[in-house]
Amino acid sequence: QVQLVESGGGLVQAGGSLRLSCAGSGRTFGSYVMGWFRQAPGKEREFVAAISWSGLKTSYADSVKGRFTISRDNAKSTVYLQMNSLKPEDTAVYYCAAKTTWNSITLPTITQEYDYWGQGTQVTVSS
Repeated sequence: QVQLVESGGGLVQAGGSLRLSCAGSGRTFGSYVMGWFRQAPGKEREFVAAISWSGLKTSYADSVKGRFTISRDNAKSTVYLQMNSLKPEDTAVYYCAAKTTWNSITLPTITQEYDYWGQGTQVTVSS
């Protein structure tokens, strides 16, 4: 069983920055593909970013490309999402997710492809 706990959310003005963290449990955290998703009120959960187990490969949604950066520290079993130049439309609950086995060249971007989820952290961007 993998447990994921997000932190770092909060209220920020447009143009500001936040860094989200996701701490994971399990001895093999370093072998998981990790992803970040978000869900705004009344909308479906959407893909934000993903990172390979090594950290060498990343993938981003077009809406956050160039503003958000995903990274990981396997020694700390933690994945991060650095969010810069935040916009009001980035307001959502942000979730991290883990995919324990993944053999494709492309990283998973669909919610159903992930095995474990955190409880989410709220990010609110004021205009």
